[in-house]
Amino acid sequence: MEYFHSDGRNTKQEKKYLFVYRTFQMKDTKFKHGKDFTSVEVMLVLQNHQMKVRQHWMKATGIVRRIDDLGRVVIPKEIRRTLRIREGDPLEIFVDRDGEVILKKYSPISELSDFAKEYAEALFDSLGNPVLICDRDAYIAVAGSSKKDYLNKNISDLMGKTMEERSSVLKTSQGEVSLVDGNEETVTSYTVGPIIANGDPIGAVVIFSKEKTLGEVEQKAVETAAGFLARQMES
Repeated sequence: MEYFHSDGRNTKQEKKYLFVYRTFQMKDTKFKHGKDFTSVEVMLVLQNHQMKVRQHWMKATGIVRRIDDLGRVVIPKEIRRTLRIREGDPLEIFVDRDGEVILKKYSPISELSDFAKEYAEALFDSLGNPVLICDRDAYIAVAGSSKKDYLNKNISDLMGKTMEERSSVLKTSQGEVSLVDGNEETVTSYTVGPIIANGDPIGAVVIFSKEKTLGEVEQKAVETAAGFLARQMES
């Protein structure tokens, strides 16, 4: 049995949550007051705690804004920065039964995620180098490299700036490069082709290598892939 001991400065509820965090992966645990917890009960308590944290965050950011005569409302800069909402980004609007109006970031290229995965696999099979495809926020397709390291991970500022420049780039002898936000890795070379649909950058195709130097063939490949995906979005 595993016992949780506290210095007594936490509330009873906090002690319970601390206990859960330390022991939720164990099949049989016991609280110091003698109550037995099964693994299912522990996970339920953990999920309940996480839900309360989310609710607290929502209440903490509950900012009141008035709608103008055109139906417009301002999203505070702090929220836009946290959620990476940029000027001109499309947002989906949902209304639930409780009268809540929900805004959700809209990613046009995410509708082609299955197709993007197949295209990434085809590029990897043809060129032998890892391939990434992303939207404006995160990587949606990975081929030739660990999905755990890239799939659904936020893109770096470097990738964001490259998309904004709206032209493909080929970089060699790079050393440490940040492809994923907050993470640097050793890359020999990489090439990026922004996906431009209806005049706006909506994503990018990336080919990189940690061993060999890429050339014009790989750059043309990302340009072709980006152009094809853009036409799929516009059709």
